Amino acid sequence: MPQRIDTERIASAAEPRPRRLSTLDWIRLALLGIGLLCVATGLLPRAEAAANLRRVGPLLLFLGSVIVLAHLARRALVFDVIAHRLAIIGRGRYPILFVLCVLFAATTTMVLNLDTTAVLLTPVMLALARPARIPPLPLAMTTLWLANTASLVLPVSNLTNLLAADRVGLDGTAFAARMWLPQLVSVLLTMLFLWVWYWRRRHRDNDRYLPPEPVRPGDGRQRALFAVTGVACLLFIAAIPIVGDSIGIAAAVAALVAVAAFVIWDRGALRWSLIPWQLLIFVVGLFLVIPTLGRFGLSDLMGHLIGTDSGAVGAYRAAAAGAGLSNVANNLPAYTAGEAVVPHGNGNQLLALLIGTNVGAIVTPWASLATLLCLEFCRTHGVRVPMVRFVLTGAGLAICATAAAVAMLYVTG
Repeated sequence: MPQRIDTERIASAAEPRPRRLSTLDWIRLALLGIGLLCVATGLLPRAEAAANLRRVGPLLLFLGSVIVLAHLARRALVFDVIAHRLAIIGRGRYPILFVLCVLFAATTTMVLNLDTTAVLLTPVMLALARPARIPPLPLAMTTLWLANTASLVLPVSNLTNLLAADRVGLDGTAFAARMWLPQLVSVLLTMLFLWVWYWRRRHRDNDRYLPPEPVRPGDGRQRALFAVTGVACLLFIAAIPIVGDSIGIAAAVAALVAVAAFVIWDRGALRWSLIPWQLLIFVVGLFLVIPTLGRFGLSDLMGHLIGTDSGAVGAYRAAAAGAGLSNVANNLPAYTAGEAVVPHGNGNQLLALLIGTNVGAIVTPWASLATLLCLEFCRTHGVRVPMVRFVLTGAGLAICATAAAVAMLYVTG
């Protein structure tokens, strides 16, 4: 009976609840309003706006579906079962737990999208800290950094990847063939920085942690939800190398399977708050505002910074410009602004821009939406993130990982 009470509490905590609009929500709504105003006033021609929205439509389907799927998987205890099991496997040894947490966060980012890691894995890891008596900051930084630096290898890992894969004409398998080595180097350097600056003994209170009790679905209903939702996630993962441009449809089908399971066994968990409207309107607003800014000087600035060199110099210029603008503004507008000025034949330069906007967007709190979400969960869980250390260590990792990942492009290319 106690275990059943625990699982009911965890599942209830995983359910999105209606809340008042936050400052960030108002910013997203304002961005959408500004974008619509740009179209209404003719600052952005309607034909161009329509073309941008047609391009982003499949991305919105994918993003909305995969977040719904992930929310229901969390409600069905899929993430909690895995996180607690990893901590048990570690047997109280921090080095083993560190490697397992990195694998968990990196895999979640690669196959389910970086926003899934930010929205769902961060609270799971922070909730694990208390029963296992683990300092929460190392767990938080693991999800925060890897949500960004592990988002290179598959088109589904990041919205920017879907845009880049479409631009350079690479399907999922071909994209992974180009990006697996940059991804590997990026993750290895992230592990090094995480261990040195957040995980080693001087940053912990003790030499060992307390392995927690396993989380198990408590009754037949919970076990059925766990099984069906877990299968839906696996089916989506298996479909990634097969479906190509239809990844949004694959995500929607997987989400519908999970929704059907909840209709049968836990209908009360199905609420409109499951739909990530904040993320969706943010993306729509960006795809209206950034092209407008591009018509009034942003494209000229990015063109000057990136240049047209198709060689290594051009690639590093693109990566630096993408990382720099990401940390000044945000990585999605940084990528879209850079993509607009990269010549169509410069595939390596475009992929280097992608690396800069993905891996380099970890210096400032607003550099990526995933970082903002992770920091918001840290705040609500009472976890203090030292901003000076956050910025300085993020800058060091961004520079090293971006430079190394761009170099690896020429090995796979």
